[in-house]
Order: sequence, then C-alpha cells, then structure tokens
Amino acid sequence: MSRVLVAMSGGVDSSLAAALLVEAGHEVVGVTMKTFCYSDTPSHGKTCCGLDGIMDARRVADTLGVPHYVFDVEEEFTRDVIDDFVAEYARGRTPNPCVRCNSNTKFRDLLARGEALGCDQIATGHYVRVAHEASGSYLLRGTDPGKDQSYFLWGLPESMLPKLLFPVGELTKDEVRERARTLTLATADKPESQEICFVPTGDYRDLLVKRLGTVHPALEPGPLVRADGTVLGEHGGYAGFTVGQRKGLGGGFQEPMFVLEIRPETREVVVGTREELHSDRVTIGELNWHGGAPAPGDRVDVQLRYRAPVVGATVVERDRSLVLELHEGRPAVTPGQSAVVFDGERVLGGGRIDHATSGITSGANA
Repeated sequence: MSRVLVAMSGGVDSSLAAALLVEAGHEVVGVTMKTFCYSDTPSHGKTCCGLDGIMDARRVADTLGVPHYVFDVEEEFTRDVIDDFVAEYARGRTPNPCVRCNSNTKFRDLLARGEALGCDQIATGHYVRVAHEASGSYLLRGTDPGKDQSYFLWGLPESMLPKLLFPVGELTKDEVRERARTLTLATADKPESQEICFVPTGDYRDLLVKRLGTVHPALEPGPLVRADGTVLGEHGGYAGFTVGQRKGLGGGFQEPMFVLEIRPETREVVVGTREELHSDRVTIGELNWHGGAPAPGDRVDVQLRYRAPVVGATVVERDRSLVLELHEGRPAVTPGQSAVVFDGERVLGGGRIDHATSGITSGANA
C-alpha cells in the first residue's frame, strides 16, 4: 500500500475519503489548506475553508489516528484565485473560483507538499473517478449524477492524473453520509457550504469594491441597451450583472428581459428576450486536454455550467481556441465560466468560455 496525502477540508466527503484509505491499508497523512486570512472574516467560520473546517478536519484525523497538518497557501490562493476573480468581473465576465482553485492552487500545492512528505499519491473528497490503465490515466464523471464534480477538474495537468485518488467517486452522497455515521466521524451530518469561501458577506460586489475601489468602470453607472443599441435606461455598474440574469433590470418591459452581453469598453449591459438568450456556437480559450484534443469534425459532449446538462456539439475550429457548434441552442452561455468537453463519461478537457453567438441574434454575444 502507498503513503497518501489527503486534502481534508473539514467536510464529510474528504473525511470519508481519508477514512476509506485508512480502511484499505494506506498510510494516510491529512492536510488542510489555509487559503486566506481569517482575522478579517469574523463570521466566516462555517465555510469549507474557515477555521471551523480546520478544527473539524483535525478531529476526524484524530479519530482515524493519522497525522494532520495545516498548509498556509494564502499567497498562492490570493494570486491564483482572488486576483483572477476580481479581474474577470472587471472584464465583464463571470468566473468560477472553484475551478481556478483546483487547477492552479489546490492540486499543484498538494502534489508538491506530498512529494516533500514522501507521499506517493494525493487524494480528495471530490465526486469524480480516475481510471489508471497501462495506456494512461484519465478522469471519469462521479457515479452520483447529482454530485458529480468533474466539471471543476478539467484544468488539472494531464501529468498529475496518475498520482490522484478519489475514494468517494463511486459513492452517492447518501452512501457517504451513512458510511461516515457508521465510522462515527464528527462530520457525518455536517451541512454543505454553498457560498464563495472568500466572500464572507455573501455578496461578491463587496469584495469588488474593496479590491477595485468605488471609482472603477466596472462599478460605475452605464447604459442599459438592446442589442441594436437602443438605450433603455441606466445600470449601477456592469460588475453586478451576469449573462442570463433577469433581476435588477428594472420594469416597464412588454416581456421578460435578460442580460445578453456585457460590454466593458462602453460599460453597456445588453438585454433582450428569452429567445435572444440562446446560443449555438461557443468559442473557448485557455484550453487544457487529457489525452489529446478533439479535432475539427469530431462530435463531443460539452457542459457549459455546473449543474447544466451536457449538450452534443461538433468541433468547428481548433487552434489556440476551440469553436464548438452546439447541436441544440443553450441559454445563458456565459463568458468566464468553464466549458468542459466529454466523451461519454470521460473528461477530455476544457477551457474558459470567451464568447457565444447565435443565428437568432445579429451581432449580440448572447
């Protein structure tokens, strides 16, 4: 059996992951990552990354009889995740910080620390599977479709896959909780954290004001317009909007209106009808592939937002960007979000959505 470094956030999933590896006979080392300074977030103890999480992880490690360490990755997390989060909103895009954290901070740091501690592999409590075969290693969706987290892991370097273990990927959430109760783990019935870990108020705009200042184009008023340029009113700052949003647009429209596009260069927020919100061509950048990229003409499945169903697509172009023609139009395809490409259950890779267009709209990046 191997020596395994297990990322323990203080939640039930990572707790059971560690327990299952101990049960299987591995030598387990538990670690929790301190990603930001808690002194400025007095009400933030209950998140997966807060002080409460660190203490819960330590209690579980004590129960399992394994060592537990806390790694300070505040500098790396700020650079890779928080700075990117702020910059993306300033560009009129909507980032997914969990994808960024996994791709740029969490797994890379775990691998480096694990090697320093003499660990052969690293493990987390993600609901995803990894297949280790003679031809190579690759990621698969988690068994529980309601908890599958493969969407968050497309950015992992392919070279890292042989060293990864995901012990709960074959289980459902109910099975995880039941196994944790059987093992009397302190986190067995701990509720899940839903908020962004580094936004203690629950409103990401508070963080933007703190980091950008109130005098910034993203936070200043601008025109609310239709795709043809017709001005409908004024908004209070384009960073407060995302593609697909309906609330906060004011009233007086003959039919429901949604955000179609954000134009940071003019501070315009473009709105339109539900029909205009659909896109059938998506351009994706910042690409990363596991086992080779699909070629033009290939048919693939793509997931354009967490929890969204996959849609069939055909690769139209592949260079520094990937252009996909969707077989069915999809609403609210949002720049900054991840587009993850699948072949059945297998994760081929993915990237960040740059823009999306549709034959329904003329010139608007819906």
